Amino acid sequence: MKILIIDRDQLASQMINTRLTGDDVVIVEEAVKSEAMERLSKEEFDVVLVDPAPMKDAKAMVMNIRRAARSYPYVVVMGDSLDMESVTQMGANNFISKPIDPVELNQAIACAQNLKAFSNMLGDTAEDFPSAGGVIAKSAFNQLFLSAIDRGWRYTESACILSVKIENYKEILELDGDYHAAYGASKMAKNLVRLRRQSDIIGQVAVNEYCLILQRTRNESEALDAAKRFAATLDEMNDFIPPDGSSLKICVALMELPTGKSIFKETILKRPTEAA
Repeated sequence: MKILIIDRDQLASQMINTRLTGDDVVIVEEAVKSEAMERLSKEEFDVVLVDPAPMKDAKAMVMNIRRAARSYPYVVVMGDSLDMESVTQMGANNFISKPIDPVELNQAIACAQNLKAFSNMLGDTAEDFPSAGGVIAKSAFNQLFLSAIDRGWRYTESACILSVKIENYKEILELDGDYHAAYGASKMAKNLVRLRRQSDIIGQVAVNEYCLILQRTRNESEALDAAKRFAATLDEMNDFIPPDGSSLKICVALMELPTGKSIFKETILKRPTEAA
């Protein structure tokens, strides 16, 4: 992961650098904002940590980062008197209060890694899946995912990604063969299409994974309640395993946009004796 720190407070930059240093982390510090923008135009960064001070218009600073960046970086605004709504309106992904809490810093980086991994998976064009049966293609879902992030700061719209995945798909494939593996994935897709709200969009993002965009959620509780409802309902269903099939593990996870924060995760075990 490559991180750019834009902060005229050298002590804060050094503290961040010390906390995040690792074998897989490259950190660049820039105290001068104009030089940071020039660097962004020449190099790709995964994360940008920025303290807009002394600029009063933090949104203008974030927009400058977005315009200068060669790719979409995860932007974390640093400062005081910050909240998620105001930071989202700036076009940033997250915030860290100053003085910096190391725990809060690590949490923000973990969220960035989570969102980056999901974005990279959606952006991988090596394999796509056709739109069928109320499920859209991975490539189409990726466009809606990018749009949801964009609409977040433009219209202050919240959204979440609900992911439902067969965790042991490869194991089932090896033990029982193509038919049993495909059977479980197909049943999962049909059940999700039936369970979703009319406004929820579902896409197939992997051979064993489907995702829903929960749009315009009023608060985190609404999305969390939806994830729990999906998990509870899927737990009650017993049509995922064909006769003589192996146990199946379904993971239901919820990720908040634009932070990438993981707010729910539950694994459901389906045993052969439960199959209809």
